[in-house]
Amino acid sequence: MARRKSVMQVLAEAYKAKQQAKAAELKRAQQKEQAAAKAAEERRRRQKREAAKADAERARLVAAGQKHLEREQAAQEREVARVERELAKRQAERQRAAEQREREQARVEKERQKQARETRLLELKADAEKRTRQAQERLAELQAVLTDRPRNLKSWHPYVEQALAKQGPQGVADAVEEVLRGSSVPKGCRVDAGAAYIPEAQQLLIEVELPQLDVVPAMVTYRVMAQRTEIVAQPRKEAETKKVYRTLVARLALRALDEAFSTTPPDLVTTVVFNGHVSAKDRATGRPVRPCLVSVVAQREQFDELVLDEPELDAQESLKYLGAVVSRHPHDLEAVPPVVEIDLSRYRITADVGAVAGLDSRPDLLQMDPFAFERLVRELFEAMGFETWRTQGSRDDGVDAVAVQRDPVGTTVFAIQAKRSKNAVPVETVRALAGVMHDKAASRGVLVTTSWFGKASADFAHRNGRMQLINGRNLKALLKEHLNMDVLIDLPKTPPGWQPSDIQ
Repeated sequence: MARRKSVMQVLAEAYKAKQQAKAAELKRAQQKEQAAAKAAEERRRRQKREAAKADAERARLVAAGQKHLEREQAAQEREVARVERELAKRQAERQRAAEQREREQARVEKERQKQARETRLLELKADAEKRTRQAQERLAELQAVLTDRPRNLKSWHPYVEQALAKQGPQGVADAVEEVLRGSSVPKGCRVDAGAAYIPEAQQLLIEVELPQLDVVPAMVTYRVMAQRTEIVAQPRKEAETKKVYRTLVARLALRALDEAFSTTPPDLVTTVVFNGHVSAKDRATGRPVRPCLVSVVAQREQFDELVLDEPELDAQESLKYLGAVVSRHPHDLEAVPPVVEIDLSRYRITADVGAVAGLDSRPDLLQMDPFAFERLVRELFEAMGFETWRTQGSRDDGVDAVAVQRDPVGTTVFAIQAKRSKNAVPVETVRALAGVMHDKAASRGVLVTTSWFGKASADFAHRNGRMQLINGRNLKALLKEHLNMDVLIDLPKTPPGWQPSDIQ
């Protein structure tokens, strides 16, 4: 019989069974857990594989998309590059075309400018030649003012005679004025002219307004400066301008005399008194002045001796031959005393007819303005070969002019004093000049007078040895010899030892 188990055994067995059950349950639970874990692990691996596969697919898709994008981008870049190349090519073509147009325009503009410059130079050259020709023609006109004078003025004789018969002296003057004012002298050469007639003396008085220095063309030639594209003028030398003007003044005077003599019948006019004035402004004061540049009393018989058509005729010498008083420096408006003052506003000379006749058509040195007398003395010494100049007014210490004589040996300085006097020159005046010579270190002294010197003056000058006394008689002879000027010295009495013919 089976041994009967004890409670402890039963309990132990039950506990053991329970423990075994629990262990089995635990094992089953563990197995179940392991199976679950394995399944979970399997799921994870599957998920991981699926995720990896998905990642790989995504990566493949991304790579494929990237490649597609890269291909598209490359294609776009190639297209852009192609377009840019095309644009650059077109731009380059446009640039080349623009540059070609610019070069062509520049060439055309350069050619246009060249042609314009050549045209301008041709125009300037033509203008320069025209202006040169005008200057030369103007100078030729001035030089021909005497030879181109009117030739048919004798046809006026009947008209002048009728005018005298109907209107008296005024008719003759009007006729002469009409001829003088209507004469075909070059423009500006005869500004105005007037006349008066004195039938008792058979004298015609004419006064002509002469031109100023600017009547002479200031320029000789005109030429073109190609580099500056402008006309450059060559001015006339001052000395030449002055020479042309001096000659012109003389020719205008001779022409006026010729027109006056030719217009009037010889039995009506035997003498023409001519005064030539210039209206200008005094450079020192700015005031109007009207200096007389030429004054002459011409006799018809003497004037007819002149051959005015002779090319070698010297107009200035002709005036000297007629005994004219002519300014040596007309360009400086240096006036000369008129031989006869003419008042054309009242158609009479300042002196009456008897006084004019008494002048015998010659100037009286005693009636001259003191400054005019001094100027005449300077002109005399210049004609004698001296260089002269005027001293400065009140500072001259009694010296009116200084003259210089040059020769191979050296230079001699003369102190000149001019005394316009009716009485004998006192010896004190001669002594005063000697003192001035000493102060001024002058080599020689000359005292010129219209009167005479006493014995004391002559002795003093002789003792000094460096003084020369020129009395009125000697002065008259020197003026005739060197200036061809016949003058009067109307002294109240004939000086001792002189003849009336010495001063008359």
